[in-house]
Amino acid sequence: MNELTADVLVAGGGPAGAWAAVKAAEAGASVVLADKGYLGTSGATASAGTGVWYVEPDPRAREAAMASREGLGGHLADRAWMARVLDQTYANMNELAEVSKYPFPVDEQGRQIRRGLQGPEYMRRMRVRVRRAGVRVLDHSPVTELLADGSGAVAGAAGYHLRDDRPFRVRAGAVVLATGGCAFLSRALGCDVDTGDGALFAAEAGAELSGMEFSNAYAIAPAFTSVTKTAFYSFATFYRADGSVLEGAGSRRGRSVIARTLLSEPVLCRIDRATPEEQRAMRLAQANFFLPFDRQGIDPFTDLFPVTLLAEGTVRGTGGIRITGADCSTTVPGLFAAGDAATRELICGGFTGGGSHNAAWAMSSGTWAGQGAARHAAGLGGRAAARPVRALGEAGVRPSGPSAPGHAEHVAAVQAEVLPYDKNLLRRGDRLAAALASLDGTWRELRGTLREDGAGIVRARSAAAMAAHARWMYTAALARTETRGMHKRLDLPEQDPAQRHRLVTGGLDEVWTRPETGALAVAS
Repeated sequence: MNELTADVLVAGGGPAGAWAAVKAAEAGASVVLADKGYLGTSGATASAGTGVWYVEPDPRAREAAMASREGLGGHLADRAWMARVLDQTYANMNELAEVSKYPFPVDEQGRQIRRGLQGPEYMRRMRVRVRRAGVRVLDHSPVTELLADGSGAVAGAAGYHLRDDRPFRVRAGAVVLATGGCAFLSRALGCDVDTGDGALFAAEAGAELSGMEFSNAYAIAPAFTSVTKTAFYSFATFYRADGSVLEGAGSRRGRSVIARTLLSEPVLCRIDRATPEEQRAMRLAQANFFLPFDRQGIDPFTDLFPVTLLAEGTVRGTGGIRITGADCSTTVPGLFAAGDAATRELICGGFTGGGSHNAAWAMSSGTWAGQGAARHAAGLGGRAAARPVRALGEAGVRPSGPSAPGHAEHVAAVQAEVLPYDKNLLRRGDRLAAALASLDGTWRELRGTLREDGAGIVRARSAAAMAAHARWMYTAALARTETRGMHKRLDLPEQDPAQRHRLVTGGLDEVWTRPETGALAVAS
């Protein structure tokens, strides 16, 4: 066992985790960052380019930016949080230019265009920034469970060094969960590390979740690759297998049309509505989008190619750990959440997509969570390292009955209920109820027996996290008896004005859900 101590432990090495570590260190905290992969290369952002919700501080521009998504998200967002994120994102993007020297492109007047980031370069520079801030980085060292003191406050975490093949434990005054969302190992680009582990840890500590019904995001990808960059498909036309146009299909609106068609026949695509100038701009902006096509000798602007839809769950959904304070604290003392691990309902309600709001939320929530965690740890004085602690992990690490391996079987059982379009994307109450009943059975079996030794604990815990996510998703989806945001019920296609509230979800062996009470705003 490798024993470490720190004021703040950050779990996760995507943009939210990197910003949290930097800002906690700048606040004077000693910081350890533990990443499932390699900080700077793992996760959805590091493998892609991303737009950013970056808006100049002009009142009219800010008003238009906030209004643009409110209806789409079902009017569940909060203006105070939107304004905070716009302010913080503006500051962080400018910081990237001035401190990290990020090479933003320039316009005709020589002014930098700061509305997007190339993921590999962005995260390379964030790794440099994290190291220069004095943060101790544990690469290939996934966290597997939280630690708590006698009062129930979070007091660190345990994990496993994959390279050294040994466990580790970090006693800390506060923990920031920035472990990403859950994409259920669907092969979506950069998302194999995103199995929802952080939400499982949070629930075991007693934290709540919010927006879990808004977790049925699917991205368009060529059938022969996992590249899920959907922006360019707004220039595309979709076709049936016989070459006829698939009416109503599209990337922004019409993915359900694609999903219904894929249930019975292939769907073909051609990006045939882009001008030559737009085609050149696309290749410059997102070079890796075109790599799979070039390798197969396909010109996506002139040739037809088959497409599929890959589930992205809470990576591009909005559900996650419920935030209860302006510093991204949770209902559990000492526990903070940031990025895709946390709910994004506060700024986009029940609908979001890749980049844009998610990218802005990652850097903003990471900043606030890191600063909040540092303050919380400082308030403990020297008591943090001396506190007796207990491990909180259950499913996948401490089964309730005789232990047995078999994480792969449980993962397959979960995927069978959440990946099919006719269960998750094309939702109906009877289909959701049947899927949830099956998932409850999977959870009972997993909770009773699953345990694996050594590095296998990481896979076992990920299987448990995916099962928990699926049950939270479908419990909330059954409770929201309407269509709102990305949650579309085919059996209840109208929006119900009486359900203009968020749904809070929690529990593990017994999952529960309830409407959120009190004022929506918690920003100060």
